[in-house]
Formats: sequence, structure tokens, C-alpha cells
Amino acid sequence: MTSALVPVSPSVATVFSRPQRLSVRQRKRWLEILTSFDARNVYVVYDESGNPVLNVQEQGSGFGSLVKRLFLASYRPFTSHVEDLGGQGLVLSLRRPFRFIFHRLEVSDPQGNLIGAIQRRWTWFRRKYIVEGADGQELATLFGPLFRPWTFKILMPGSKQEVGLVQKKWSGLLKEMFTEADNFWVAFENVADPRLRALLFSATVLIDVVHFERKN
Repeated sequence: MTSALVPVSPSVATVFSRPQRLSVRQRKRWLEILTSFDARNVYVVYDESGNPVLNVQEQGSGFGSLVKRLFLASYRPFTSHVEDLGGQGLVLSLRRPFRFIFHRLEVSDPQGNLIGAIQRRWTWFRRKYIVEGADGQELATLFGPLFRPWTFKILMPGSKQEVGLVQKKWSGLLKEMFTEADNFWVAFENVADPRLRALLFSATVLIDVVHFERKN
């Protein structure tokens, strides 16, 4: 499995070696809440002690970005930057190419080296994503059980051993009804490699846009 991963960059190793669980909280601006218009996605990421450690910012401005959000909504292509709040600067670059069905997110380090990708696979009723290394080799599976729509199990290939979860959290009645700001837990204490942890964390951005963002 590790042969499918590029050499770890210092920033990725530093940021993703420490925490056992991350909380990913979407930030909504008052203008978005009042007008129901989705602007660029912004997330603040906290460690298990409640300390902010990362900021995720969807890139792009101007008329072209506005048109993509208006007409493509949750299907839009985008690039997001993941920055370390502890002084490391840019940690990851997340690129989502346009896909109408088989959604994909490509993850690169600050030097532009592809770490891997998250690729949706076809299933009739359940939700399934493959976490790929830079060479396309399967490193893990994100599997959404049919009757647990807010949960994605992290499964290792071959053995199908469950090693963690990506799970949307209940944000409270008022927030769920009016702000549409989504919060997630990423638990990967049984995943050792920081590069695979970085990919699993990045999957929350794609999962949020595909499954929980407003479609129109």
C-alpha cells in the first residue's frame, strides 16, 4: 500500500501525524444565511482538543466563479487550499474536476506533487468512494451504509477492516434548518501514514459538496 504514495512532504507529515481525530466545521457568512446563496466554501478544522489547526478555502473570484456556483451548484469544478494555522502555510491543494456522476477530488502537496485522489464508484443504493494513491492504486474505501446516510466507514482493501469513520455531525436544530453549515468528524487513529490521513481528511470536502450541499 505505501508504494502507491509519493514521498511525504514535511508540511503534510507535520500536520497529519499528530491528531487522532479532526473536526471539520463549515463557516457560513451572514449574507449566505440571509439570502440562501452559497458562496465559496470555507472550513475551519479542529483537533481533538478543540484547537483550530487548519483552514480550507475554496479558491476563485469574479464573474466566472459566480456563474459556476449559480448554474452548476454542487456539480461545479473548484480548487480549495488547505492552510496550516500553526505556521506551515499551504499544506494541500484540492482540485475537483467536473464530473456529473463519477465525482473525483485530486489532492496535491505544496510542491504540486499528486498525493492521490478520491474517486466515486458506481453502486445502486449505497455510497462508495475509492481512495487512490498517486499511481491509481486503491489505498482505502469510503463506504456509506444504506441506513446510515451521515456515515462513511473507512475500510482497508482486501481485508475490509474498518479503521475509522468520516461522519457528519448533528449541528443543532436551528443551524441545520437555517444555515446549512455542515460539520464532520474524521476519525483515523488506526491509520498510521500521514499521506493516507491527508487523503481521508480531504474526502470530507468532496463528500460535503456531493451529498450535503444544496443542489440548486
